Amino acid sequence: MDDVTTIPAEKLGEGSPISVEVLPTDEDLYHDMARTMLNKVRENEERGRPTVFILPVGPVGQYARMARICNLERISLRNLVCFNMDEYLTEDGDWLPIDHPLSFRGHMKRSFLDLLDDDLAPPEENIIFPDPHDPKKVPMMMEDLGGVDICYAGIGINGHIAFNEPPEPGEEMAVDDFAQLPTRVLELSRETRTINSVMVADGNIPLIPKTAVTLGMKECLSAREIRLYANRPWQRAVIRRVLHGEVTAKVPCSLVQRHPNASLTVTEFVAQPPRRRLA
Repeated sequence: MDDVTTIPAEKLGEGSPISVEVLPTDEDLYHDMARTMLNKVRENEERGRPTVFILPVGPVGQYARMARICNLERISLRNLVCFNMDEYLTEDGDWLPIDHPLSFRGHMKRSFLDLLDDDLAPPEENIIFPDPHDPKKVPMMMEDLGGVDICYAGIGINGHIAFNEPPEPGEEMAVDDFAQLPTRVLELSRETRTINSVMVADGNIPLIPKTAVTLGMKECLSAREIRLYANRPWQRAVIRRVLHGEVTAKVPCSLVQRHPNASLTVTEFVAQPPRRRLA
């Protein structure tokens, strides 16, 4: 197979079942993400039904924008149910404390929920993280709600979606089997811990927890719509594998090619092919 990472920006998405939109800046991407969420909330409010999202912590800049728009335009999120993708775990297998600087629960609280006016914020019970001690609870709740409207997601450097890591080198897993992986506790890959340490800990890898609880591929792929976002320089190569490479467990997000309603939004910088030089 040809090296898909060389595909130029102007051909990004050509022939892929995943539609592609390129926006100028990070700020444009965050605004687009916030607006698409609020548009779906408004649409469902008009229909008299709740809105159900799967949400990531990465990208992150959209949440403060979404809260500000809600407060200014008086958009109620009382009927919004948020299934958050994942959370780091302690060595004892519990969620990181919510006041831990790396806690995803803490980030959502500080950067989104606490910024909303009280009368507009979703009820506390509508903000749901997968429970490492009861991983089957989330898919049952999704089923009771009639499924997920939209799964929003970033893409890991190794192609993971949520923390669904690819098989380790030498291990094999059929695509259909990988697609059925459920919500679960797992060990994070070396690649994930390394790139996450670069983003949040200046490369201090030991600070990144070794395990996490994550929504499964099954839950993510079951959403009626999947919207992927990429705005980090190191995503230039992986987005091309997701869009144009083979569908394989080795690049978990490539399975989104099989979804009937999937899109990818990237910044102009990420749309450029990865560099091939030392400096």
